[in-house]
Amino acid sequence: MKASSDPDPDGSDDPIQAQLRPGIHTYEAPFDIYAMNWSIRKDKSYRLAISTLFEHLKNRVEIVQLDAPSGEIRPDPDLSFEHPYPPTKLAFMPDSECQHPDLLASTSDFLRLWRISDDDGGRRVELKCAFDGNRGSKFSGPLTSFDWNAAAPRRIATASIDTTCTVWDVEREAVETQLIAHDGEVYDVAWSGGGADVFASVSADGSVRVFDLRDKEHSQIVYESPDPNTPLIRVGWSDRDPRFMAAAMMDSSKVIVLDPRMPTLPVAELKRHQAAVNAIAWAPHSSRHICTAGGDSQALIWDLSAERRQTDGGPEPILAYAAGGEIEQMQWSSLQPDWIAIAFSNKLQILQV
Repeated sequence: MKASSDPDPDGSDDPIQAQLRPGIHTYEAPFDIYAMNWSIRKDKSYRLAISTLFEHLKNRVEIVQLDAPSGEIRPDPDLSFEHPYPPTKLAFMPDSECQHPDLLASTSDFLRLWRISDDDGGRRVELKCAFDGNRGSKFSGPLTSFDWNAAAPRRIATASIDTTCTVWDVEREAVETQLIAHDGEVYDVAWSGGGADVFASVSADGSVRVFDLRDKEHSQIVYESPDPNTPLIRVGWSDRDPRFMAAAMMDSSKVIVLDPRMPTLPVAELKRHQAAVNAIAWAPHSSRHICTAGGDSQALIWDLSAERRQTDGGPEPILAYAAGGEIEQMQWSSLQPDWIAIAFSNKLQILQV
């Protein structure tokens, strides 16, 4: 991808950014990569967590860091750790100002919090807490995804195949609330940008639903698939403009863009992928840009300004990158908004946009 996005207003103050060579940086992991996420702490820039997708109990998480002078992405063996079952998602605590411990969350059978330490005892990762929302139950529905609330970092919302969404208070290490959210498995969840109380979820029932923790008795259906047998698997809410969210359907090359104030009808449909879309990410620094990636090995950036949304046939991507394989994961760095990370096969690439 060529640089054509708005410049990062903080870029000139970033010594690592000043040293980086523009372009693409690649890391080949000793395993196929599934879950992936960027660090948000200013003291740990260009750091990512990646994980395996093995169909057995023992899986692994690696924490890797981009070395600016060499341009190499390097793993830290001290921060590689075993994980029970394959993580469905990873995310660092949204704490850019470094006011809290360095925490990483993961979901699989449970939501887990891991503490990353670098002190006199050395660099290490330790399990801080495993959250079980089904204590006393013989069955715990696997967790498919989660989202960490940037406005209220004590809150994490998880999605489960048992049709529920659970909001956790990670400071109290307890359930805040659990909602029967859908009529089928819940595949993804996303907090409203800038808000502490509102989140959206998508499900095998083909709907996008919005919940407000201030009114737990009601939810709003903002979209339903024309075919009720078409599950929705991804949802993303713009951090810059809560009027816009996006959702992806299972095995579909199309992404729908929604305005929750005007339910049922998409405000745009992104239809230029040639295979199923696996990941969506809104630009952290712009209210009108979104990136999509999928099985056609492409990562596409779209401009969703009003005039582009209204073009015949729908918007065209403004930037495209062809990867060396089917893109399973894609994340846009909120700390370094000129950089997007993608994962395909055993390769992690970070791309300057």
